[in-house]
Amino acid sequence: MKLSVVNESGAAKSDVEVSDVVFAAQFNEPLVHQVVTAYQAGGRQGTRAQKNRSAVSGGGAKPWRQKGTGNARAGTIRSPIWRGGGKTFPATTQNFDQKVNKKMYRAAIRAILSELVRQERLVTVDEMKMDAPKTKTLIEKLNKLNASNALIVVMEEDRNLALSARNVYGVDVNTVGQVDPVSLIRHEKVVITADALKRIEESLA
Repeated sequence: MKLSVVNESGAAKSDVEVSDVVFAAQFNEPLVHQVVTAYQAGGRQGTRAQKNRSAVSGGGAKPWRQKGTGNARAGTIRSPIWRGGGKTFPATTQNFDQKVNKKMYRAAIRAILSELVRQERLVTVDEMKMDAPKTKTLIEKLNKLNASNALIVVMEEDRNLALSARNVYGVDVNTVGQVDPVSLIRHEKVVITADALKRIEESLA
């Protein structure tokens, strides 16, 4: 299949031949949901932790003798019923990672890209460069592409482009290696350069 390539002004410039395997795949919603959920779960820290009675410092000696004081029996001041003691059922660190095979991940990315093409949310440009970090100039370029809320995918890191997009709400810049399923879905448009498009096609074919 062919995708239209436009310039930064939004005018059609040429066509690029792409693989139907990558950009015309059937949308597999359960697979995409599983991969997106796994990706978001992998971003969770899971570092919350509390101490049980054995992890709290102190409390090695019995606070008073067993009998004769009139107090309730106590073996340690670090008991959960004491102030400053450990928790009965403490939270522990967790690993939220979910296993996703490479084959499944690539299939999900292909399904997402294909659906973007069908919904006309994938905009291919010949290049996306900034001579200087100017936010206003970038907004003007995106408005010409009708992509005010967009993920910009480029071949290599462009400092001027990244600085220009840094303070624009709804606009993110990623290189080919940084593309992930959540970013592709959450933006209204995906603006991708022609060379980045071919590199993604090579990795998913």
